[in-house]
Amino acid sequence: MSERREGPLEPGEPIIQVRGLQNRFGEHVVHDRLDLDVMPGEILGVVGGSGSGKSVLLRSIVGLLRPSGGEVSMLGEQLDQLSERRRVLLERRCGVLFQQGALFSSLNVTQNVALPLREHLQLPRAEAEHLAEVKLALVGLPPHAGRLAPSELSGGMIKRAALARALALDPDILFLDEPTAGLDPIGAAAFDQLLLTLRNAFGLTVFLVTHDLDTLYTACDRIAVLSGKRVLVADTLSVVAQTDDAWVRDYFHGPRGRSAQLAAHATREA
Repeated sequence: MSERREGPLEPGEPIIQVRGLQNRFGEHVVHDRLDLDVMPGEILGVVGGSGSGKSVLLRSIVGLLRPSGGEVSMLGEQLDQLSERRRVLLERRCGVLFQQGALFSSLNVTQNVALPLREHLQLPRAEAEHLAEVKLALVGLPPHAGRLAPSELSGGMIKRAALARALALDPDILFLDEPTAGLDPIGAAAFDQLLLTLRNAFGLTVFLVTHDLDTLYTACDRIAVLSGKRVLVADTLSVVAQTDDAWVRDYFHGPRGRSAQLAAHATREA
């Protein structure tokens, strides 16, 4: 059985390592011998065409889906060799933001964010909710937001509340599934800047599934493109954009790709 390794990762060692990953649903093969490394402290954007398996890959890494084959290691531990107790401890070091926020409608926002603190750390309700209010302030929500029901929140507030819950246990790694989907351009840009601020302040590693070109240009250190059931390329945006592939050309060099590039350039020059 794998034991938790004490101390930090070795220099240059991936914080997430995927080797030979296979995912199939009946006769449908989503991933076939997929390899991917995620480095500590980076924001990795994962992109690909519809059906390329971006969200399936995320769920495989965080343990919500058991792969058909291959290995996933995170923070130096191989997931399929962990006991249930060790897996729970490892999962505490990860925060996940799902596409629609996945807030519990029966709880207000503060209670939603406090839930992981109460379940995993057995904190008293008052202490957990106090810490939840700190997390809500951290992601830029006003004090009154904690008393609201999820149904009373705007799209941007839902994303921030869900991010606060993902940060509740002070994770090492954040997994974000289409975090800016459904947001207006101003809200999406604000979320991108918040993500950069949090990464820089806390040294987070971020695994980010997205189709948002502005997010890729603004926030991501590297881009991984899924194609043909594997990772076609994983590198800096400038390298990925020059990859000789029809989907990459259409995606990064079409009108929307050019607009995102110009906007990112203008932001850096400002």
